[in-house]
Amino acid sequence: MQTRLTVDPVRYARMTTDELRAAFLVDTLFVPGRVELLYCEVERAVVGSAVPSEATLALPAPAELRADFFCQRRELGILNIGSSGTVTVDGNPFPMANRDCLYIGRGARDVRFEGNGAAFYLISYPAHTTYPTTLARQRDAEPARLGSDAEANKRTIYKYIHPGGVKSCQLVMGYTQLEAGSVWNTMPPHTHPRRSEVYLYFDVSDNARVFHIMGAPQETRHLVVANRQAVISPLWSVHCACGTSNYAFCWAMGGENQEFADMDPAPLAALK
Repeated sequence: MQTRLTVDPVRYARMTTDELRAAFLVDTLFVPGRVELLYCEVERAVVGSAVPSEATLALPAPAELRADFFCQRRELGILNIGSSGTVTVDGNPFPMANRDCLYIGRGARDVRFEGNGAAFYLISYPAHTTYPTTLARQRDAEPARLGSDAEANKRTIYKYIHPGGVKSCQLVMGYTQLEAGSVWNTMPPHTHPRRSEVYLYFDVSDNARVFHIMGAPQETRHLVVANRQAVISPLWSVHCACGTSNYAFCWAMGGENQEFADMDPAPLAALK
């Protein structure tokens, strides 16, 4: 399991493009036949993927966690961005279609992935108590439609794990789909110092890219992101993006406040 350490705003302002990518971009996910995991010092998040292909994959407990099993002290959110597959938790199978989400509570001992063509995105945070493992299907999610064609940000937000939906300790998770002709997300941007965030961009075509804008509002930079790559966004950083065409992204947050609307706006006039 890889490990990423926290970068503060002072060091960030002096970093080169390669240093920024090494610190914040996760471009090692979704390797066929493997479980990939990355430990992030920010909120002690674990970002990962499981692509079972022909064989069933078991979720390991890397030595860095010092745990008997992965969810011994953690909760886990899973979004399937591939074709249909199954996640089995302690012997209980959960069939997952494309864009279905599964929450796994603390204490689940055995997690396995199967399904040729399935692509499971994993995001985990420490948990102080146990909530039930719950499957949230995309068709049952309540969509929130935002933006407009004129602003090129017409999009639909699907919330899965949040106070009004699937219960968790600190994980908040869902995804946003931009419509054809729309390219901007989360604009105007914001920060939320009470929690950090991880973005996974997906359904980005091979010849397209997403320009993820990050940093303190008065010291912004960008990362050029390809399909199925993730960005770690610390609590002091804005997080918005513009693509060369429409795309989707999974957002996941962990911290002390689960309220979706808990954010500090960063007005466009203040951005530099």
